[in-house]
Amino acid sequence: MAEKSERLKNMSEEELNARHAEKMRKKKAARDKIIATKTEEKGLVIVHTGKGKGKSTAGFGIVFRALGHGMKIGIVQFVKGAWDTGERHVLEKFPDLVTIEAMGEGFTWETQDRSRDIAAARSAWEKAKALILDDVHDIVLCDELNIVLRYDYLPVSEVIEVLKRKPVMKHVVITGRNAKEELIEFADLVTEMEMVKHPFRSGVKAQKGIEF
Repeated sequence: MAEKSERLKNMSEEELNARHAEKMRKKKAARDKIIATKTEEKGLVIVHTGKGKGKSTAGFGIVFRALGHGMKIGIVQFVKGAWDTGERHVLEKFPDLVTIEAMGEGFTWETQDRSRDIAAARSAWEKAKALILDDVHDIVLCDELNIVLRYDYLPVSEVIEVLKRKPVMKHVVITGRNAKEELIEFADLVTEMEMVKHPFRSGVKAQKGIEF
């Protein structure tokens, strides 16, 4: 390793550039070979979970990207119905492309009423189920669905059965921490957000434009 480092140090700028170009040429050839084998197209089930911030943000990032392609989007917010969120204000400007249902009354520790939470979760799920199974929307975002599944307000088996019946090219994005193992196993793409540092732990409250 030390010998390689010394050799690189003694190279001229021209030699370094040529070495880099050759390395990138080989990398591109390898990548092109891999990409050429990826020919399937299908609607994905995407899960964003974990303790870190950014799960809903990533979900809405997909929504805004799809919006740029003129795709039709359905959104159900399972928990943040009581929140006045910036993304909702933006998306309501595209009524021809976006259907958004802000359901729920906040996190379960805010309502402190299990039967009410279960009823709210069921109502939100019925909206989401209709969006997932229709032939109109290209992408459906189920924001914070993992939370209601975590508390067993809905059976995860029911959610998976509906996902199995979705149109073949429809994408479904599910967010929220503590995703159920069964959902992780079923999904096509799963990302776990890991928290390294969060301002809330230093006494900074949720702020407009960052958290909502």
